[in-house]
Amino acid sequence: MVVLSKPAIDQISLIQNHKPSFFSGLPTIDLSKPDSKNHLVKACEELGFFKVTNHGVPMDFMERLEAEAVKFFSLPQPEKEQAGPANPFGYCNKRIGPNGDLGWIEYLLLQTNAKSISQISLAISRENPEIFCSAVNDYISAVKSLACEVLELLAEGLKIQTTNVFSKLLMDEESDSVFRINHYPPCPEIQALDCNLTGFGEHTDPQIISVLRSNKTSGLQISLADGSWVSVPPDPTSFFFIIGDSLQVMTNGRFRSVRHRVLANSQKSRVSMIYFGAPALRERIGPMPVLMNGGDESIYRDFTWSEYKKSAYKSRLADNRLGLFEKREGAHQPRLMY
Repeated sequence: MVVLSKPAIDQISLIQNHKPSFFSGLPTIDLSKPDSKNHLVKACEELGFFKVTNHGVPMDFMERLEAEAVKFFSLPQPEKEQAGPANPFGYCNKRIGPNGDLGWIEYLLLQTNAKSISQISLAISRENPEIFCSAVNDYISAVKSLACEVLELLAEGLKIQTTNVFSKLLMDEESDSVFRINHYPPCPEIQALDCNLTGFGEHTDPQIISVLRSNKTSGLQISLADGSWVSVPPDPTSFFFIIGDSLQVMTNGRFRSVRHRVLANSQKSRVSMIYFGAPALRERIGPMPVLMNGGDESIYRDFTWSEYKKSAYKSRLADNRLGLFEKREGAHQPRLMY
């Protein structure tokens, strides 16, 4: 068992053990089907979360990176800490952001450009940095392409003629996309408690879209429109997509940025990998006129990604980050989960 360094378990939030069942209504979309774009739009409108199959990412890419992640997280704590502290990139243990949020987690936060990955690989895998570097680059390249494919299908489904309107933000050479590899160690101590231990607290993702893949261990939960939490069945062969705050704003609330969290497992280790697709820092984000009907009002004011990112990282995880960017009180609101 991996033992994380202090702070101790009693400093991490406990959640009442109501044992939610696996979510039976999870949208699962086969990208090889001609009507996938319509199912994608529906999932974004109703839930902000979906699973894709027939995605074209080689299983070898997924398994190779997971093996490298397990190898790193199995190292003695002092060796792992040589790849940190995350400021914001690198290795971090339990601390999530600069504002006091804690979780039963250790992670690597990486930039998505090849030069940065090559540099940090030297600290992560001293014996064979090129193996780790190659695994990360291959995986990010494939998942970025998948994210762009899905975003273009969404644009088609929304009947936007310029189908790269979303994907071009991720393809920008100055895109601020990031990549995180998470490890949630087992925590046997919680077996005696009638509660769950927070691995990663509830939040929405500030970016445009997030693409997640995990091993076979459960723990991910999403919040439904009524505020209830449901568990997502793990599937290491598929990818889960999470709509971010920025895409909610661009669609003027038509797409939903879903709140989600991860609970620690008492017996099994969970490893997950997330690509956070983001625009360039200079990019302006706002409701798109092409998606506004004649009488619609903009719910949100325009802002740059840099402005929103700075605001988000000054907040706590569970805060309603978009509230500061709503255009006016009393404006029509989308169905959000706050």
